[in-house]
Amino acid sequence: MKITYISTYPPRECGLASFNKNLMSAILSNFDKEDLCERGSVIAINADNMGEYDYPPEVEFVIRQNEPEDYRDAVEFINNSDADICILQHEFGIFGGEAGIYILSLVSQLKKPLITIFHTVLERPSSQQKMAIENIAKKSDRAVVMGTYAIQMLQQIYNVPKKKIAYIEHGAPDMEILSGNPLHEDKLFRDHQVLLTFGLLSRNKGLETVIRALPQIIEQHKDVVYVILGTTHPGILKNSGEEYREYLIQLAKELDVSNHVVFINRYVSEEELMNYLSAADIYVSPYLNEAQITSGTLCYAVRAGAAVVSTPYWHARELLAERRGRLFNFKDEKGLAVIINELLDNPAYLHEIKDNAYNYGINLRWTAIGNKYLDTIKEVVENQDVNERILRQIIDPEIMPEFSLDYVKLLTDSTGIIQHAKYGIPNWKEGYCVDDNARALLMSLMACQLNYSEALKLMPSYLSFLLYMQNDDGYFRNFLSYDKRYLDDSGSEDAFGRAVWALGYLVDKSPNDSCGKLGEELFRKAEPHFKALQYLRGISNTIIGISYYLRRHPSEKLLLETLNCLTEKLTQAFNKTHDTEWHWFEDFLTYDNAILPLSLLHSASITGNKKVFDIGFASLKFLEGLTFKSNYWNPVGNENWYFRDAKMSLYDQQAIETMAMVLTYGQAYEMTEDSQYLEKMFSVYQWFLGENSLSIPLYDPETKGCSDGLHRMGINKNQGAESVLAYLISHLTILQNFKTKPTSSNGELTNNDGVLLK
Repeated sequence: MKITYISTYPPRECGLASFNKNLMSAILSNFDKEDLCERGSVIAINADNMGEYDYPPEVEFVIRQNEPEDYRDAVEFINNSDADICILQHEFGIFGGEAGIYILSLVSQLKKPLITIFHTVLERPSSQQKMAIENIAKKSDRAVVMGTYAIQMLQQIYNVPKKKIAYIEHGAPDMEILSGNPLHEDKLFRDHQVLLTFGLLSRNKGLETVIRALPQIIEQHKDVVYVILGTTHPGILKNSGEEYREYLIQLAKELDVSNHVVFINRYVSEEELMNYLSAADIYVSPYLNEAQITSGTLCYAVRAGAAVVSTPYWHARELLAERRGRLFNFKDEKGLAVIINELLDNPAYLHEIKDNAYNYGINLRWTAIGNKYLDTIKEVVENQDVNERILRQIIDPEIMPEFSLDYVKLLTDSTGIIQHAKYGIPNWKEGYCVDDNARALLMSLMACQLNYSEALKLMPSYLSFLLYMQNDDGYFRNFLSYDKRYLDDSGSEDAFGRAVWALGYLVDKSPNDSCGKLGEELFRKAEPHFKALQYLRGISNTIIGISYYLRRHPSEKLLLETLNCLTEKLTQAFNKTHDTEWHWFEDFLTYDNAILPLSLLHSASITGNKKVFDIGFASLKFLEGLTFKSNYWNPVGNENWYFRDAKMSLYDQQAIETMAMVLTYGQAYEMTEDSQYLEKMFSVYQWFLGENSLSIPLYDPETKGCSDGLHRMGINKNQGAESVLAYLISHLTILQNFKTKPTSSNGELTNNDGVLLK
């Protein structure tokens, strides 16, 4: 069996690194004797600016924490390897992105069985933290936790099925292999009663509580010393230096206990650590809050048979039950002093606690813990017929959220739809624009066709907004303040084209005569500007609007001539720049890219022009080749425009890119009846639901809105009109094409034309 471990790894000084190395050795010890590198390999996580490490040979791939591309390269490496299963050590801080979300892109594309060990499970997670754990758990065959309280939280907070959760305690060294303890002869331990804390120093450890307790302890036990063993956490050292250690030193001076505090500023080996633990009189674990689901240091102390005094964080309450230790309240130096004095005054009671801890700690030996992991691994691998991972997209509209206009109604007033939002709250300061109201009109018309009656009530606001924003000469302004002041004299060609698209669609799909008549009037008033358009996206949007208009009025010869004129501008641009490798209209790709091939497909559907048809599909195929290099849709990022022969930006990804591609595939299917376009359309749509490079849903089930983009570090949490309308138009496009029904007893799905979907 070959196991791939995804974790930090020594020589990196990190608790997870030590845990992972010990787990590998423990699992290996339960096999027949073979080479470690044949049994397991490591995908190691490197922290930024912490230098390179001289890794041992089992480390086969290194991920740089904040490089999204490394996670995608790593999953490709794993999928092409001979690994039978993967084990992921999960802690928010070791992975890149907000709440460590970069790891989701690896997990979502993994084709091997996965066991995830959750070292932190939060009772009050942020939305990003909750989403991260939920998504990782969904993709995992088992979710391992080391405390019983974490089992409840995974079920109740993160919706993880109980059958998927495994409870395996944190491992600790096999004490029997350790020889005599040299510290018993060390002057520090021989001449003093020693309180000990060890681990990487950071503010959340609460060591100041112990120092504040020392004056009261020393009054009764003058030979007590408090040994603080460990280096400062590397991340804290990088950002804040030794600020915390210096604070502790100064606090000891102020309390006149400096001679009773000893700092051993070293990252010690496990054998040294166990010697310190067994030599100390009392081990103190003074964490500052209860949200500590796992503590490796606490497990090591119990395994060593130390008398542990701890604050009542979750793991301590479990591990120190049944007289295996003592608990004191958070930040309660007086309560801590009372307990320590009581223990030092009562050696028999102190030894009873140590014996109880040692006897329980026998069950925490790494060999025993490794055997439990091996049983879990075998169960997962041997039952892959039950837990088979879904490795391909399934076209199934049943996974789609229920269509809702709730958030659109929140953004809409009698004037129109507001442009922007702060998170999920309308930001009225930003006013309105033609771009968004044109999209809103298009969306409401699509919803009306699918019998969503609420949309008909919203439509007049959007249509009247376009009426208000059209100048006397037929061109459109774009921006309007909340107090109804025009903010420009003339809008962009993009905004003009989007208005024409919505109006053309209204003429073709009008739900009533009054809306249809007004739409036609506004369209006709704008018509004199059509041929003068110069910018490709404004031209493309206008072509789509004209095409819809001509579906209702096919005999309009002058408008057909205009359609051909605008189409010629696009085809000329294509012919000017394309070559054998570059099938595009410009030497770069910018924004709303799929609108260009979409417009040519619409034009060809009206004119039947084979040349236009071919260019439309050639440019679509080219765009597809750039954006479907992974198993999910990666739109052209907006950090930098994508120039020929340059590297394409992966971020920022925008919702309108996805909407345009969904619409283009929908139009491609309508013209060819080739079901591959249905599959691709649905795959692109799932970008909104988390099938993206970060595996983060942009659709918000609470607000029924959509985040404003996918960024390198996560999502833009604002939910403006552009994004939510892009989502809803994409959703409605799927529904228009997926009016599905079972056609056989095996549950296959077809669309209304009988095309097999799944």
